[in-house]
Amino acid sequence: MYAIIRTGGKQYQVAAGDTLRVEKLQGNVGDEIELSDVLLVADGDDVKIGQPVVDGAVVKARIAEHGKAKKVLVMKKKRRKGYKVKRGHRQQYTALTIEEISA
Repeated sequence: MYAIIRTGGKQYQVAAGDTLRVEKLQGNVGDEIELSDVLLVADGDDVKIGQPVVDGAVVKARIAEHGKAKKVLVMKKKRRKGYKVKRGHRQQYTALTIEEISA
């Protein structure tokens, strides 16, 4: 059984027991959260597709950790003008462990 969920403006395919990194969510490590933005639930040949979400479908997950991703460097330069800028960004994330998918 798997589901397609939407969180942080992105879509993820998840199954029970999976661990995935999503955009930062509110909560403490160990808290259980419910993701109700479920776009599709598939259990073998039984597939439920939402319009846009599946009614009554919930994915339960536990927060495993909070952290920052690797640094992404951004360079700007204009030739012959003496203009150079170097910036870095580390995106915050939340690691989730999927516990249950209910439709």
